[in-house]
Amino acid sequence: MTSSRNRLSRRWLLATGLGAGGVVASPAWASLVATPRQAAGPFYPLELPLDDDNDLTSVDGASVGATGDVIHVTGRILGIDGAPLEGARVELWQANAAGRYHHPLDSSSREVDAGFQGFGHTMTTADGAYRFKTIRPGLYPGRTRHLHFAVRAPDGRELVTQMYFADEPGNAKDGLLRRIDDPAQRQNVIVDFAPADDGSALGQFDMVLG
Repeated sequence: MTSSRNRLSRRWLLATGLGAGGVVASPAWASLVATPRQAAGPFYPLELPLDDDNDLTSVDGASVGATGDVIHVTGRILGIDGAPLEGARVELWQANAAGRYHHPLDSSSREVDAGFQGFGHTMTTADGAYRFKTIRPGLYPGRTRHLHFAVRAPDGRELVTQMYFADEPGNAKDGLLRRIDDPAQRQNVIVDFAPADDGSALGQFDMVLG
């Protein structure tokens, strides 16, 4: 019997464009829109944690995993010409399921989750692909649900942006999201998530460095 992990892996290959033969069909350069730059916010880690891999749902030494609904975020890092950027460092940081960041400046009364990593990083493969396993973040006061990303390409190009969830009613009132004037750029940072076979959800977030 095919395992849930294998079914999810096949779904991820399709979502990231890695079909039979490993060929990536990059969109034509004329159809690409640069991903908008957004604020890093106040909760980028002051010191990077020792455990900062691409699975934010578990922490080395913790007895339990993260609380919350598991999601997988996949995608590709591309140049504006459609070329995949190999060896780019992709960072993700976010609030936990209760809406609290693992950061000393977040002094709210919301619950701290010792089993949630809060920050992670990965490196893109030859086809520009990256992947994170994390949880759906809770709502932070004054914001819609979102994830923070930073990309550093080997050629020195950098991007800091945020990713939003397509089904969030708070998107219409979120100040930072509304500040993106270009409708195409705004749409490109709003991601649909589909159910995966293991009960998690899968979304694709491609980022284009101008």
